[in-house]
Amino acid sequence: MIKILLLIDYSSEFSRRLLRGLIQYAHEHGPWLFYRLPTYYKIMYGKEGIVKWAKEWQADAIVARWDHEGTNLLASLNIPVVLQNYKSRSPYFSNLTGDYVGTGVMAAQFFIKRRFRNFAFYGNKGVVWSRERAEGFRKEIEKVGGNYYYFESENLNGEQWSRSYIQLDDWLLSLPKPVGLFACDDSFALQISEICKINNIQIPEEISLLGVDNDDLICNLSDPPISSIALDVEKGGYEAGRLIDRYIRKERKDPFNIIIKPTRFELRKSTEKYDISNAYISQVVNYIEENLISDINIKELAQMVPLSRRNLEAKFKKEMNISIYQFILQGRIEYLSNLLLTTNRSLFDLALESGFNDSKNISRIFKKIKGCTPTEFRQKFNNMEMDSVF
Repeated sequence: MIKILLLIDYSSEFSRRLLRGLIQYAHEHGPWLFYRLPTYYKIMYGKEGIVKWAKEWQADAIVARWDHEGTNLLASLNIPVVLQNYKSRSPYFSNLTGDYVGTGVMAAQFFIKRRFRNFAFYGNKGVVWSRERAEGFRKEIEKVGGNYYYFESENLNGEQWSRSYIQLDDWLLSLPKPVGLFACDDSFALQISEICKINNIQIPEEISLLGVDNDDLICNLSDPPISSIALDVEKGGYEAGRLIDRYIRKERKDPFNIIIKPTRFELRKSTEKYDISNAYISQVVNYIEENLISDINIKELAQMVPLSRRNLEAKFKKEMNISIYQFILQGRIEYLSNLLLTTNRSLFDLALESGFNDSKNISRIFKKIKGCTPTEFRQKFNNMEMDSVF
């Protein structure tokens, strides 16, 4: 019986999904026994007490969120340790980490495609995943010459949070509108939503709001619900189980980073906004998005607004930097991408559901837009990426 000591909080959706993946591996390859030390144990007995308990319980491995202080104590156990990153990555143990920079790039491209010129990031002070998401977001915005605004605070209580709240309030009011705002996670996005409600700042009309983690509960507590970047967390938990198993069986010695990647956008009402100056083009764009998988005829689009077909196409290209046909095509490919990652159905069925009349040329179109075939895209996110710590 393999014994796994858990030293992580499972109040967040991220941690619960991580544990679901770990438990799934244990069910398939066990028997494993899990034990989570209650949070008060560390308060009462300190890190030394935790290590002592782990020795007495004869834990075979530990999954923890643990800062660098006390690293030597964990090393003294001489068992596999997998750390959930918070303030930094560990150079000594295996890390459950993520492509944080890539997530920031993904968020920036999301707003850039929606023609925003003002971009903002709200971060969690002193944590690696927030810092690197901000870095990826900022660098991608600099490439297009966008206006970038940044603010960070901490998860604080009482008087400290009151001061931070006032500063955040002032920052939100000072932002040029409209603005695409990327929050470091869904909890921080919910803070933005709540403050916007108090200040009568309209979402998504003035602030288009995007979070990370796709925590369904938190995202839907907001009015309007918050769009979010989904991460393949359960697969990371499963891979952590496989890695721990290999360590225990002496099949691996060197620590590794398990990199959890962003997979897709879960779009909700908080991002139903393009920064489009032409009201007619805005009307057409909204109609296309609402009817993306239905038959859309450009001639019929022209009849919706007081523009000729030729004039509509010219103004659309000028405003969106893309033709109407390509805009529809890209939207359907994004819709298909989400289906590929969330279902196991055949490409033929998914192509039809995504608004394509047939699937003959779908692989060619998909590869032109995404850089790989639908099959390669699906396989890419089915394989958890790892790299060596050293």
